[in-house]
Amino acid sequence: MRDTDLTNWQWAHIEPLLPRENRLGRPRAEDRRTINGILWVLRTGARWKDLPPDYGSPVTCWRRLKCWQERGVWTRILRVLLGQLHKRGRLKLSHSYLDGSFAPAKRGAPESARPRKARGPNG
Repeated sequence: MRDTDLTNWQWAHIEPLLPRENRLGRPRAEDRRTINGILWVLRTGARWKDLPPDYGSPVTCWRRLKCWQERGVWTRILRVLLGQLHKRGRLKLSHSYLDGSFAPAKRGAPESARPRKARGPNG
C-alpha cells in the first residue's frame, strides 16, 4: 500500500456505493486495488501501461474507469460524498467555483468557439 492509496476510512465510505457485479468466468479484480490504480494514473498523469504491477492490470483499471463512467458510478459517488459533507456542515460552496473559460478550442473550431481572453468570475 502506498501513501496515496485509499485509507480504510475512505474505502469504507466508497465501497458501499460501487455496483455489485455477478458474473461467471474469471474472478473479478478487487475494486479497491483497481480504484487505487485508477487514482494513481489520474494523480501522476502517467500512461496506463506504466501503472505499477501492485495495482493489477492496466487494462482492467482502464476498463473499470470507462465502464463506471458510462454507468454514472463516479457521479453517484461524488454526489453521495458531497451530500454527506453538506449534512455535516463541512461543504463550503462559497469557497469553490467552476470556470471553463481556459479550455482551448479544438483545431478547426469555428472562430466563435475560440477563447479570446481570460474572463473573471463575473464575466
